[in-house]
Amino acid sequence: MTVGRRAAVCGKPIAHSLSPVVHAAGFAAAGLLNWTYTAIECAAAELPDLVRGLGPDWVGLSLTMPLKEAALSVAASATPAAVAVGAANTLVRRPDGTWHADNTDIPGMVRVLRDAGVPDSPTVTVLGGGGTARAALAAAAQLGADEVTVVTRRAEAADDLRAVAEALGLRLHRLDWTDAPAGFGADAILSTVPRGAADPLAATVRWRPGSVLFDAVYDPWPTPIAEAASPHGVRVASGLDLLLAQALGQFEQFTGVAPAPEVAMREALAAAASLR
Repeated sequence: MTVGRRAAVCGKPIAHSLSPVVHAAGFAAAGLLNWTYTAIECAAAELPDLVRGLGPDWVGLSLTMPLKEAALSVAASATPAAVAVGAANTLVRRPDGTWHADNTDIPGMVRVLRDAGVPDSPTVTVLGGGGTARAALAAAAQLGADEVTVVTRRAEAADDLRAVAEALGLRLHRLDWTDAPAGFGADAILSTVPRGAADPLAATVRWRPGSVLFDAVYDPWPTPIAEAASPHGVRVASGLDLLLAQALGQFEQFTGVAPAPEVAMREALAAAASLR
């Protein structure tokens, strides 16, 4: 029998998260029967104390809003990708007890966008300026984009992203939120804003057939903007797709089991989502 280990997803709010369902299914499929994965509500200012208080049985944390930027401050080391974007969604316990930060949102988003049919060297528009938007810039760079349009309510949010874009070799063009529809002619539109924020755009956007809309929201689903896009020949990917893709990388780092049991994790996620 395996030694019991613990992991959790942290954020605020967190009650809606399906990460516990996904990882618990992975643990069961991998035979890690004494492993548990829970949800912990935690604000950014509370993260350092939370991490300091975790016992040696804790192997990892998944981080969602608003913790992705704060995660780097509690880690003793980090992957180059996490450092480049200034955000991490994963903390992994090292054998010496320190924490290592990574950003599995980046490869997860690349996979989701490629699966949805985003071409090489795409034109990209990103809605939002938080931690997921930072990962979206890195994903765009890995897909071969050389410029990204960022749509934010505050100019300061775009300024924060500009340094990230420069580190990734991207040119950044900002649109104010009132001009958001002008960015929807891109090959890929990546909405990283909280649920409800992009809903008003559903009635104002002129959709481009053949483009891809990725909406990081998955509860509720479909969002109004995703529902509006589909009839216009736009391929739509959801936060559920990213939730699974990024969780696979986290699972492998938490457990050392690779490849992660994707089929079991996917089926558990689909079943849980169907009950929402």
